[in-house]
Amino acid sequence: MKKIILLCYLLLNWTVLFSQNEKINVIVFGAHPDDCDIDTGGTAILLAKMGHNVKFVSLTNGDAGHYAMGGGELAKIRIAEAKEAGKRFGVEYTVLDNHDGELMPTLENRLKVIREIRKWNADVVIAPRPNDYHPDHRYTGVLVQDAAYMVIVPNVAPEVPPLQKNPVFLYSEDSFQKPSPFEPDIAVIIDAVFDQKVYAMSAHKSQFFEWLPWTAGNLDKVPKDDKGRLEMLANWRSQPPKEALLKCAEKWYGTKASSAKHIEGFEICEYGKQPTDEEIRTLFPMLQK
Repeated sequence: MKKIILLCYLLLNWTVLFSQNEKINVIVFGAHPDDCDIDTGGTAILLAKMGHNVKFVSLTNGDAGHYAMGGGELAKIRIAEAKEAGKRFGVEYTVLDNHDGELMPTLENRLKVIREIRKWNADVVIAPRPNDYHPDHRYTGVLVQDAAYMVIVPNVAPEVPPLQKNPVFLYSEDSFQKPSPFEPDIAVIIDAVFDQKVYAMSAHKSQFFEWLPWTAGNLDKVPKDDKGRLEMLANWRSQPPKEALLKCAEKWYGTKASSAKHIEGFEICEYGKQPTDEEIRTLFPMLQK
């Protein structure tokens, strides 16, 4: 009897040890090259440093996001920038060949999303909410929502094996209030990797130092040197965390949250797996500290 108890004890400990060492697969969807970086970059770095697998997917090639060039020329630049950003984040970066500004929630695009999620064997899927100023952002949210259940249906996109379980689907943080404001369920403090996030984002030169400043009327104020540009980008991303995000961070970090300067928040989508707090800590192991 003692031998049986001992064997069960060893098997239980082996199972726990195995589950702790198992790699977590996270896939993040954005409408354009650089969207995933802004919303989830710090969390991605933390997960990658822990040895987990993170993939960024841009649903468009970004071929409309510039004031002086466009089309194939711009798409090549933005794809190259995304690949460089992926190296700096420590993630895989894929850019799909859909035109910027023309993304639609079609069956064809839904199947593309389903295939990406399945190929990555995703445990967690992150995307924007489907309420946003930009139609590409909105439809990225819709497409990922529409894929949420279908990723486990064998007869949908049958050329790629279905997942055995529905992943946890999460929305990344935004500031839009209608029809409902963002409500964080998970908050990840990224202070320790904030500088790396900014450096990785700076790979998107055509966006952060050309296109976005031009749309804001500030192109003449962009520094010419790399140090100045990094400082500019850091200042832009250094907005104090909102009260709801700080309150959420307190749940996961306790008193440490009060001194946090940079937090990435995520809201659980109702269409995927509904994780327990313990499951969330497993999927986001940085919350255990």
